[in-house]
Amino acid sequence: MYLILAALPILLSVLTLADIIMRGEHQVNHLPKTFWIILVILIPLVGAILWWTIGRDYGPRPEAVPFGDPRRWERPVAAAGSAPLSSTEAELARLDAEIAQAENEARIRRLEAEVEARRRRDDAR
Repeated sequence: MYLILAALPILLSVLTLADIIMRGEHQVNHLPKTFWIILVILIPLVGAILWWTIGRDYGPRPEAVPFGDPRRWERPVAAAGSAPLSSTEAELARLDAEIAQAENEARIRRLEAEVEARRRRDDAR
């Protein structure tokens, strides 16, 4: 009997660690996954109870798809502009806009130089 009571916290901790590891970062509340893992390892029973009560996100589950179904490998297509950009994507977009602006400014300077050259040529006649 004592063996079963001693094994329950260990089993709960192992199941909790497996659940934390298997979850995506977006399915974890309040702390990053790494901190939840450390918490469950250092304080097994309390950490496991905290994980199952406040740390785990119980959002809607994805549709269960059979193994051979081609939808299993398809990625959901997000509507244009609906997904927030990551910091890397935002930085790349900002750099692309900056490059386009620099190219436009260089084009304007080149055209102004051509206009000035034509004016000088016309004034010389």
